[in-house]
Amino acid sequence: MSGAMLSASQTRDEIAAGRQTAADVCRAAIERMQATQPTLNAFNLIDADRALARAEAIDRQRAAGAALGPLAGVPVVLKDNLCVRGMRTTASSKILDTFVPPYDATVVRKLEAAGAVIVGKANCDEFAMGSSTENSAYGPARNPWDLDRTPGGSSGGSAAAVAAGLASAALGTDGAGSIRIPAACCGLFGLKVQRGRISTAPDVHPHRDMAVIGPIARTVEDAARLADVLKDGGPSYAEAARGEPGHLRVAVSTGVALPGLHANAEQLSGVDAAAALLRELGHEVIPRELDWDIALGNRVLTRFVRGVGDMAVELGHRERLSRRARGMARIGMMIPARAAEAAEAQAAADAERINRIFDESDVVLTPMFTRRPLRVREYDGASGLRTLNGNVRLAPYAGAFNHTGQPAVSVPVATASDGFPIGVQLVGKPDSEPLLIALSAQLERHTNWPARRPAVAA
Repeated sequence: MSGAMLSASQTRDEIAAGRQTAADVCRAAIERMQATQPTLNAFNLIDADRALARAEAIDRQRAAGAALGPLAGVPVVLKDNLCVRGMRTTASSKILDTFVPPYDATVVRKLEAAGAVIVGKANCDEFAMGSSTENSAYGPARNPWDLDRTPGGSSGGSAAAVAAGLASAALGTDGAGSIRIPAACCGLFGLKVQRGRISTAPDVHPHRDMAVIGPIARTVEDAARLADVLKDGGPSYAEAARGEPGHLRVAVSTGVALPGLHANAEQLSGVDAAAALLRELGHEVIPRELDWDIALGNRVLTRFVRGVGDMAVELGHRERLSRRARGMARIGMMIPARAAEAAEAQAAADAERINRIFDESDVVLTPMFTRRPLRVREYDGASGLRTLNGNVRLAPYAGAFNHTGQPAVSVPVATASDGFPIGVQLVGKPDSEPLLIALSAQLERHTNWPARRPAVAA
């Protein structure tokens, strides 16, 4: 099997300079994907023929002297809830086992216009209901850093593929942490952009308007390049990744709204490592707790879970959902629509209260998890309610910022004693993606995280 994939930026530059062909890069990616599929189960579909045809077309463009797009020849993986015309799209559910969409999602059109080569559809939790990628009709995905653990979710296959070097970058969706969670589980950078920054079409107001689409990548610059292609205008994120953030006030907040719940020592060690590095880099680091409470947590959960119920009603055939997904959908349908609407109406007031922390700070640093990611099959046989409770208790720091809509990222910063990655979350005020990207890139330059590889990618 060929060596691990180059970064998206390196791959594009190699192809543009003629040192590699897009077709050879694509073949190597497909070879890696097929070789690791029995171990990682990162993919629901590997579309070798379509991908190779796209790559060969890019090589012909280069040979003809045509200008190449910013992602020319870069292998990209899509979460299997993003539609590609003519490519089976299942959302990891038997309900859509034979669904072949007659249209492209807007993000797919933009990716391909930029020259990206879509190599496959990544495994995920069924209809994005979960944070482990165990709740999939096609079996659980596994974490390249520890095959006995999940890669997080619901965009877990996307993160496993990038961490293992099977593709340069991936797209996921994030309705309550589903980009940041798997990125942190797999030692990657995950970007949740501000709501409305990247089109979710043809999906309209997914998960009660909590979900966004965004990149998962090994490097901050790779994620920034993808986001630049996907968003509509505004400042260049790639330029932000190459710049410096300036002197910042960073608030450290480790508390959660759930009584008795807290991050364990391993996760807090990641926060401590990040805080120490930030101080070393000249930033002011101050302890400040976010003003969130149990009522806010209930509103976040109400919106998201009712969104799951809405989707189940829209799809029909609920008897074909897995037991856990069916249970979660049932809980969602039990929540009155007016309760979800009231929670959504309260989002602006919640955002105003939470964002008062930015009167005294520029960025907020939180843990990503309360504990290490779930073991594979940890929730086997569990009900939808138990699974939902476990998801909330694993990653209680993420969903609030889907509710408020502001940007947040997950950044790898440290390792546990056995080498397993530990990530943290950085949260910014509205419209602060360039600042979060610049700060994350600064941390990356000093930790050199992209050079680290799990054994599966060696």
